[in-house]
Amino acid sequence: MSDILLCSAKGCRASAEWALRWNNPKLHPPERRKTWLACAQHRDSLGDFLSARGFLREVTPVDPDAPPGDQPTEPANQPPQPADQPTAGQPPRPIGQPPASADPEAGSGAAG
Repeated sequence: MSDILLCSAKGCRASAEWALRWNNPKLHPPERRKTWLACAQHRDSLGDFLSARGFLREVTPVDPDAPPGDQPTEPANQPPQPADQPTAGQPPRPIGQPPASADPEAGSGAAG
């Protein structure tokens, strides 16, 4: 897997510059944070989508020089999956690949 972090916007292959940290209070405990990555072009549209639903908690810059383990992303077994839930038999989408759409209410496919 590449160490390059990509924007989470659908179809975008640009490098991520921002980490949009969010949670859905109906599904996640208050301390839980999920992360969407955004390039400069998609920071506002992804942030607006999350803000309109009351999900956005913070936006932080992504440090391109930090080791991959130090980046503010979800663990590899729980990548951000706004609405492209894998169906039975499909593997989860790797971190950095764009989601099929931007709907955080769909959850991550894992409990909690």
